[in-house]
Amino acid sequence: MAHANLNLDGLTPRDHAFYGLVWAGTTLTARVDQALTRRHDLPLSWFEVMLWLSVQQEPVAPSELGARTLLSRSQVSRVADSLQARGLVERIPSPTDARSVGIALTEAGRRTYAEADATRREALAEVFDDLLDDADIAALEAVWAKLKARPKG
Repeated sequence: MAHANLNLDGLTPRDHAFYGLVWAGTTLTARVDQALTRRHDLPLSWFEVMLWLSVQQEPVAPSELGARTLLSRSQVSRVADSLQARGLVERIPSPTDARSVGIALTEAGRRTYAEADATRREALAEVFDDLLDDADIAALEAVWAKLKARPKG
């Protein structure tokens, strides 16, 4: 069989842009997940929960994490169980609702998050940070803001 010259020249600019988003997301996610898992035994889904928790001043309800992350509420609960088993998060009873709990990073969780975040940055350096200047980052931020602002439904 002859070697085919594969290309995407027939795609519209919008289709090419969409495929580019899918490719970038898949490629960068796999790279970060592999680095985090190899170095910290910390899957990207766990890191994502820790990222959200790292910038909160108060414990966060699992339902709120589910609404903000790429995880469902049940996935957030499973991730929180795993993180708690490793001493990285704690569940704190809600002061206003005896049936509810919030999740917060422990001190060990904050240290682990900081180490894992350094690994994430290192994994992305040559394939993201070193390639994109401030204008590129601003353009991406504008695109993400538009895509996230769309009405749910």
